[in-house]
Amino acid sequence: MPYTEVPGDRVPIRMWADPDEVESAAMKQLRNVTRMPWVHGLAVMPDVHYGKGATVGSVIAMRDAVSPAAVGVDIGCGMTAVRTGLTAERLPDDLGRLRSALEAAVPVGFHAHDEPVDPASVPGLRSTGWEGFWDGFADLAPAVHFRLERALRQMGTLGGGNHFLEVCLDDEAAVWLVLHSGSRNIGKELADHHIERARGLAHNQDLPDRDLAVFLAGTPEMDAYRRDLFWAQDYARRNRDVMMGLACRVLAEQVPGTTFEQWISCHHNYVAEETHDGVDVLVTRKGAIRAGKGDYGIIPGSMATGTYIVRGLGSPASFHSASHGAGRRMSRSKARKTFTAADLAEQTRGVECRKDLGVVDEIPAAYKDLESVISAQTDLVEVVAHLRQVVCVKG
Repeated sequence: MPYTEVPGDRVPIRMWADPDEVESAAMKQLRNVTRMPWVHGLAVMPDVHYGKGATVGSVIAMRDAVSPAAVGVDIGCGMTAVRTGLTAERLPDDLGRLRSALEAAVPVGFHAHDEPVDPASVPGLRSTGWEGFWDGFADLAPAVHFRLERALRQMGTLGGGNHFLEVCLDDEAAVWLVLHSGSRNIGKELADHHIERARGLAHNQDLPDRDLAVFLAGTPEMDAYRRDLFWAQDYARRNRDVMMGLACRVLAEQVPGTTFEQWISCHHNYVAEETHDGVDVLVTRKGAIRAGKGDYGIIPGSMATGTYIVRGLGSPASFHSASHGAGRRMSRSKARKTFTAADLAEQTRGVECRKDLGVVDEIPAAYKDLESVISAQTDLVEVVAHLRQVVCVKG
């Protein structure tokens, strides 16, 4: 058996990680999930680590229930990668100028566009149905209605933390654009609203962890959450589409004649309606990607360890899932106390990127070893390509 099965209360914990190497707080969270009356199954990815309510790197299948905290507060967060027709020798000699151009086109950190991006102005944009999408904002929870202007201007923005936009090379020296981002502030506010609403429901009062509070099928609260959830997941996907379109335009301006040949996108904080073991379930993947047979996925490491493009093998034991990245091995606060800007510069040598204290919590040493994470899930995915970054944009 390629995974370790740890006894749980109602269901076992299937782990693609060594239980002895997972922090005790995260193991407690996993055991709490197995005590929930609606749980159908639990799969744990090799990048697992402690999170709010549910661990990052967990896949939870539930019958007639969903826990907002098991989705994560950045609803729809995920990855997009585009293989271009360029090879390394055609990249500009001045990669600093290319990074500056990407940063000018795609706002990072807390910044937003001065005016909302007109989708019609973004060449090759994949998303359609924009008018209907924005019309749906009026149906969201009234608590977020005052955020419409911000949501409009944050469409096509990166954010901060572990989000990034990169120029990468694969082993054949082909150039890729890769980005990681989600539903920005509007997704977080919707998540916070529904997590708090769920905590107050009577059926959640005896849970082992109130942060695992669920909505039940057939209730107005569940209907409202699903409406807002799926809208936020769509926002996240469109956000990545707009950013990638803007990044592609920058690269085409810097290298005339650039073509774009393969486009891969996947969520890794989301809910999907699926059937497993003959049972209709709601699957939450928090820090995990869908890896159904033939599904393309993206598994990044850190600012200097690259990214893997993978193809799913359709493992029933993992509910057709795989890890979403290397996963943190050190908290942000500990990383800031442990490392210096000089450490960051050393560990990101050869990558055109920020090397200051503002992003030292993203230093590669704060993350688990990506190669070990990939080797722990050879039954879940097969490697298609390994990418190494030459430019990394962070907020």
